[in-house]
Amino acid sequence: MRDRPANPLMAFYADCGVTHHLYETPQNRFEEVLAPPPAVPAAPAPQEDDEVGDARRLAAGAQTLADLHAAMAAFTGCPLKETARAMCPGEGPVGAPMMFIGEAPGRDEDREGRPFVGRSGELLEKMVAALGYSRHEVYITNVIPWRPPENRTPSPIETATCEPFVRREIALVSPKVVVPLGGPSAKLLLRAEQGIMRLRGKFLRYEDDAVSLPARALFHPAYLLRQPAEKKLAWRDLCAIKDLLDGRTTA
Repeated sequence: MRDRPANPLMAFYADCGVTHHLYETPQNRFEEVLAPPPAVPAAPAPQEDDEVGDARRLAAGAQTLADLHAAMAAFTGCPLKETARAMCPGEGPVGAPMMFIGEAPGRDEDREGRPFVGRSGELLEKMVAALGYSRHEVYITNVIPWRPPENRTPSPIETATCEPFVRREIALVSPKVVVPLGGPSAKLLLRAEQGIMRLRGKFLRYEDDAVSLPARALFHPAYLLRQPAEKKLAWRDLCAIKDLLDGRTTA
């Protein structure tokens, strides 16, 4: 049996079943020091996919375009390589005035193993010729060097595994102007959220590590074949690029 309180009033309360009593002076509960909440362990840093990491290492180790293309040919981390007929590496000289970059090869490119050789390629060559250059004087490539089956849109992981190669390609070519062709290429290379309608029409900057180059996004030639009325806007962009190359304007 528990001891009865010595105070008669407290003993009465205890007999009534009261187990707690108030202090004679009020307590300010807001001033009480609360115990800190238990520490939540930090979420582990996301691990880079092995394929992307391999691509980064291979791309970083390439000191020439020949080295880079050999590394791409030996790379096994992109599943598109298994379904494509051929790899389509970029073509053109180091230090080219313009570097045109599409998203991925199509059927004609897959057949010949070269970028932009179908109807889109023919139009691109005419666009280049209108500026006074030949195809062999500019650099032409794609973000992804292997054709997706049935020309489907590349998946995010397929794009991610090929991105280190095209960025290293840009660094090695070191063009005067980077020219993404179409929305997917422009959004990826310029790290932008807007579509091609918002990105075209102005000079932007291509930034990657120590590389900083002027960039001007253009409609993809395949889009211009479907929407010939938009060629007038493409011509304005081409003229702006020509003005930059000739020193009549700055970016």
